[in-house]
Amino acid sequence: MSLQAITFDLDDTLWDNRGVMARTESGHYAWLDEALAAWLARRGETHLGRFAERFPLAAYQAGRRELAERHPLRRGDFSWLRERALVALLEEFGLPRSGAWLWAAATMARFHELRLAVSPHPEVEPLLTELGGRYRLGAITNGNLAVHRLALYRHFRVAIAAGEIQAPKPDARPFLAALAWLATPPSRALHVGDSWQEDVLPALRLGMRAAWIAADTPHAGELPAGVHRLRHVRELPALIDRLERKG
Repeated sequence: MSLQAITFDLDDTLWDNRGVMARTESGHYAWLDEALAAWLARRGETHLGRFAERFPLAAYQAGRRELAERHPLRRGDFSWLRERALVALLEEFGLPRSGAWLWAAATMARFHELRLAVSPHPEVEPLLTELGGRYRLGAITNGNLAVHRLALYRHFRVAIAAGEIQAPKPDARPFLAALAWLATPPSRALHVGDSWQEDVLPALRLGMRAAWIAADTPHAGELPAGVHRLRHVRELPALIDRLERKG
């Protein structure tokens, strides 16, 4: 049966996300420390000290983990967790609640600016352009990237941030939502992603086909029917051609 739609994971599928997240994690927290210190100095309130000295990055990370345990439905809504962890630390630091929310919101704005500094693989733009002329394209991500602010967003008919609908992959709901938007049954859709647990298995359970981007990930035994392993997304056109020839 020929394909009608292709859905894509984003991070570590269309670009290498490791460096981006490392820079974003340290960068937005350092911005908060510097900007808050300058603001307090102008107000003559330096008695509070430096934020990052009293609450190092590890405290922020621990606060997010604690919130995720206390609010399991929000465990995949990373922006929600980050903002509320910041508010809690800023209040403990000594800011009033209103000020804590304002600084947390400003820090999250900086986070999203840094998070957008992704570099799609050079093959991605022409790939999506070509595939978009033949198939309905969608994106399904567990990340909290503001996809609509990326240039490649124009290629997707739907882009779903699964954590924000409280259904992070491998939950089937973001896949079903994307398929509904794309008006495509699972049997005529292909999902492309790098995670065996979060991309391949949920797609397979729904009856979709899956392209697993896994250059070095070990896997024992043969792959299940409907799963195709690729070393890089640049190999996707050749796979699609093979699938279409088979019908």
